Amino acid sequence: MARKVDPFDIEVTPELIVRAYSAGIFPMSEDAADEDVFWVSPEWRGIMPLDGFHASKSLRKAMRQSRWDIRVDTDWEGIIEGCATEGEDRSTTWINGTIRAVYGELFRRGVAHTVEVWDGEELVGGLYGLAIGAAFFGESMFHRRTDASKMAMAHLVERLNAGGFELLDTQFITPHLASLGGIEISRAEYEDRLALALSSEGNWGALDGSA
Repeated sequence: MARKVDPFDIEVTPELIVRAYSAGIFPMSEDAADEDVFWVSPEWRGIMPLDGFHASKSLRKAMRQSRWDIRVDTDWEGIIEGCATEGEDRSTTWINGTIRAVYGELFRRGVAHTVEVWDGEELVGGLYGLAIGAAFFGESMFHRRTDASKMAMAHLVERLNAGGFELLDTQFITPHLASLGGIEISRAEYEDRLALALSSEGNWGALDGSA
């Protein structure tokens, strides 16, 4: 069950978003047409243990044989559009204009990041989220080809481990995430893990050899 936090009527800014995540709270909207947001603190929080990611035999085979490219932080607009587009597995989206604008600014500031799966010059899947301290807050993912979002998640876990991250927050657990090793923990345990992760600094670019 998700607890909606009192939707105080203040401007949603990049600074507010960072403070909210640091307090264990994140924004959502009712649907794409609603420009308002509400604030959520789930009673049970989804996380992906960075030492517990499960790649099935078929996924490992697909990754070995795939000619797709994994890129990071090259196409924010493509990723946010893919995540916000209604698909056969969802009738609406919580990514509204307010969230697009504010997270776009966080991307420009180097706080929001993307993992992108490309087939030549076609974006076929990916994900985005925020890196704060040694925590990464996964926001949304999508795929246009089988296994594309799973490959994006596999790369994300590899990148976070290389960069010394300690927490990968998925907000909620879906069957898709559970199949990859995602679990639920209580709000109290999540807040303890979050505090530890925020006390150190992860390096998003470590996998690329960046300081």
